[in-house]
Amino acid sequence: MTVLTRLHSTPAQPQAINPAGNIRCIYDALLKDENPQALAQSFLHEQLQNAGQLPDTLPQDPTTWHAWVAEHCTDVAQQYAEYLQQRKAGGARQFFTCKAQALYFLQAVAPTKLVDGAWLYGLLAQWQDPRFAGLLTTYLEELGDGNPAQNHVVIYRKLLAEHDLQDSAAIADEHYLQGALQLALGIAGVDCLPEVIGYNLGYEQLPLHLLITSYELSELGIDPYYFTLHVTIDNASTGHAQKAVQAVLDLLPLEADRADFLRRVSLGYRLNDLGQGSRAIIENFDLERELLAMLERKRPFGQHMHSDYCRFEGQTVNQWLSTPEQLPGFMQALQDKGWIKRNEDPQNSRFWQLIAGDGAAMFGVFNAYEKQLVHDWIAGDWKSSEKPKVARRRPQTAASIAVPEQDPDVQQLNAALQGQDGLTQIATLIPWLAPDRHAHPAGLLATRRFIELKSRQP
Repeated sequence: MTVLTRLHSTPAQPQAINPAGNIRCIYDALLKDENPQALAQSFLHEQLQNAGQLPDTLPQDPTTWHAWVAEHCTDVAQQYAEYLQQRKAGGARQFFTCKAQALYFLQAVAPTKLVDGAWLYGLLAQWQDPRFAGLLTTYLEELGDGNPAQNHVVIYRKLLAEHDLQDSAAIADEHYLQGALQLALGIAGVDCLPEVIGYNLGYEQLPLHLLITSYELSELGIDPYYFTLHVTIDNASTGHAQKAVQAVLDLLPLEADRADFLRRVSLGYRLNDLGQGSRAIIENFDLERELLAMLERKRPFGQHMHSDYCRFEGQTVNQWLSTPEQLPGFMQALQDKGWIKRNEDPQNSRFWQLIAGDGAAMFGVFNAYEKQLVHDWIAGDWKSSEKPKVARRRPQTAASIAVPEQDPDVQQLNAALQGQDGLTQIATLIPWLAPDRHAHPAGLLATRRFIELKSRQP
């Protein structure tokens, strides 16, 4: 079957495979397994059925989509201007009541951000077809064109590391849904082209929450660069939003069933609305619930590590930590004994002094995010008189890109490319641009080489 035939045909019925297990298992399999095609097909079939139950809000006439995208961008800009006016008038943050909530959000959306652009990976093989140029440009820009300072996954990994947010055990299973969808679409490639370009059309529209998130992260001392980068790169004039519309128009069939093609585009567009969105994740945050969940994750490691000399309401710390049901009572006992003083400066609480600072008796027991949960829970409605330091984007060095020549994957890739002509090299490089590889040294090198070789081809 030719590529053009596959572009305009209905996806094959999925094999009889049940994606058993939770969504994270599906996400991990799609990201790491060598042959995930059957799973991707089955998972997409199920999710497209779910998307079909959602309202169809995409305008029917694709010739109006450029204007529709521009109007959406204007509306978002107006809403953001109103937000800024409200904030400058002394209004409170709308998204993040405390830093812990912002860090919770960054961790919850990590499964999606760490596969940024994955839905387009399967289209790389069409690099010689000019109709795919905009889509491939979008994917390569998600990869930073091979520059680690601009690679979206590299940037997000650094953000997570800076705030000790790498513990994926704290991420709810449902938060893996959008990432799994992106991976499945990337695996499907041209076999699900209408769904891929429909999803791309929805994902690349500038959302209001992106602007507000960037503003409030900066206020809380968190580098917003990952988010501000998407504000500029997704613009409706020359950015990914404009390219997303043009891609649909360029790939619409000339004589085949356009109505069915657009129906599938609409289904792909609606895939964006499955699962919890950014706003829902933010609004679902409950500080005390997250604090107790964090303590429960640590409880098995600490239930036998404390001395018996200190008792609260007749029980030792080890006894309090023996079962998860006792954690709320233990935190209340600490308050009753004065070890925790809620709605005050956390420095006034003995418990905080035990876990924070270089000389703290429990130094290293809690990571930065876990300490932030404790800090903000104790502080409550107490407000520090110190003005928070607004985060600024750290300078990025993009002029020269060092290649770690001793990296074994880089060495193997360079060896594989030796003696190959341009077309064969491109075929060798494409697997290194996959979602699980492109942020590694060999993947970054492969991205740069792919762009260079592609530009040389007639």
